[in-house]
Amino acid sequence: MIQLMRKQIFPEKLEILYNRPFSAESIAEDFEIKGGKWHVDADGWLIGENRECSAAMVMSKAEYFGDVLIEFDAATVLPATRDINVTWHGEWDEEKNCRGTAYVMGVEGWWEGMIGFERSPDYQFVAATKMFDFEPGRVYHITVGNVGNTLFLAVDGKLGLQIRDPDPIDVNAYGRIGFEAFCTRVKYKNLTVRRAEWISGGGQYYPEF
Repeated sequence: MIQLMRKQIFPEKLEILYNRPFSAESIAEDFEIKGGKWHVDADGWLIGENRECSAAMVMSKAEYFGDVLIEFDAATVLPATRDINVTWHGEWDEEKNCRGTAYVMGVEGWWEGMIGFERSPDYQFVAATKMFDFEPGRVYHITVGNVGNTLFLAVDGKLGLQIRDPDPIDVNAYGRIGFEAFCTRVKYKNLTVRRAEWISGGGQYYPEF
């Protein structure tokens, strides 16, 4: 269960929109490679490598509109130590050959080892904190998504950050998701995309003294 401010989300109860193991076939059929070197290893890990400071991506061909929740496992591939990134409610700008409108989630990113969010392409919406003890090479289970204009990020079941976007992306116009390799080598596995829903819960104080 993910506890937000007065909202509770139970990922295991949500409708599954996509849940296909990574393979050479699934990447070719369901995704587009937008820069970097990507392959699926014998253990089913999608591995991305990019030595440039740019968002080399594997981006879904399908669009997932509305509120969504994305779950996956991820780790940096040593000696790489940074930038586990995923985007949602996104698009690829073919003219500029770069990520266009999208929410971006990062773990151990933003040059200073932060965890948080940003919204491209203007990057006027950014929320990040260093209050996460990241271990390079360790596999983390990451849950990220949105309910309305509230974005949330949990690592290994623990909420790391939530924030409300005052000028949210139109979630019915942009729906592609993608994994990134930004000047790093990273791996991803066990992707599940779900329809995000919440129920009321929490948000009450009781006397403590």
